[in-house]
Amino acid sequence: MTVKEKEVKVKEQDIEVMVADESHEIYVDTILATIEDAAKVRGTGIAKRTHDYVAQKMKEGKAIIALAGDEFAGFTYIESWGNKQFVATSGLIVVEKFRGHGLAKRIKHAAFQLARLRWPKAKLFSLTSGSAVMKLNTELGYVPVTFADLTDDEAFWRGCNGCINHDVLVRTQRKFCICTAMLFDPEDPRCLRLEKLTFGKKEIPKEKKK
Repeated sequence: MTVKEKEVKVKEQDIEVMVADESHEIYVDTILATIEDAAKVRGTGIAKRTHDYVAQKMKEGKAIIALAGDEFAGFTYIESWGNKQFVATSGLIVVEKFRGHGLAKRIKHAAFQLARLRWPKAKLFSLTSGSAVMKLNTELGYVPVTFADLTDDEAFWRGCNGCINHDVLVRTQRKFCICTAMLFDPEDPRCLRLEKLTFGKKEIPKEKKK
């Protein structure tokens, strides 16, 4: 099979984007390895998560997974901080063979909608070094902000300890790092207008059939 034929096959795959649950724990180690490998290719750091941590997110219905049949295709999860005043979607990843077909956007949109549904008054923020994620955030209405505009929840910032760039964060007294901070404020009319525009024809994340 030629590369072109493989690309066509990927495009024809029926990839489902859904809210993950405990049955998807079988994919956790693959998810973590895929995230780590992608970070190495980019030469950037990541806040490392354990198997149990990601599995718990699935059990709590705070993760989005994409599957092509039984094959893992993509993932992201949601975290809340500061007594649920701040919410972040993290760990967005798409397997290389499924890239270039809009899957990252579908996953990001599904996670955004899920977060807005569960925490409608919370500020959604993102801390990322990936240009693709920044672009997706901008489309959803996020704007670049300073680190001071993000949550001051120490539990969140401890998650950066495993990143290879953590020393930068420490040296700057948490004022900036390699990542860019972005924020969606539900009290900002501009954000709400763009949200409405983006989801005029929204794709609701699906619950897995029992």
